[in-house]
Amino acid sequence: MVDLKNSQEIIKISYNTLDDKMGEDIKILDIHEISALADYFLIASGRNINHIQTLADTVEENLSKSGFNIINKEGYSSGGWILLDFGLVVIHIFDKELRDFYCLERLWRDAKAISIEELN
Repeated sequence: MVDLKNSQEIIKISYNTLDDKMGEDIKILDIHEISALADYFLIASGRNINHIQTLADTVEENLSKSGFNIINKEGYSSGGWILLDFGLVVIHIFDKELRDFYCLERLWRDAKAISIEELN
């Protein structure tokens, strides 16, 4: 069963964390109606490997403090694309070059792009 309330709380905390830490081009994709993978993808960019790792660390820390535990983390050591899987929400933090190359927004074009205000 889909728990949109929890997934929306994860999105709000993550989005605000990324925004506070100067994450760039933050996008929310609502995929709950088109995929069993998760309810939402949150996609953001960082300026360099250190910034991307800091974004990932801070998101993970803030979600943990709120009772949301990470299921899987990938790409941390390379830093070009870090994936944080919280089950209901998958967070992708890219450098600009890899984000442009993989273009998840285009790949998941059937997903509904939403704003943070739509979750309030």
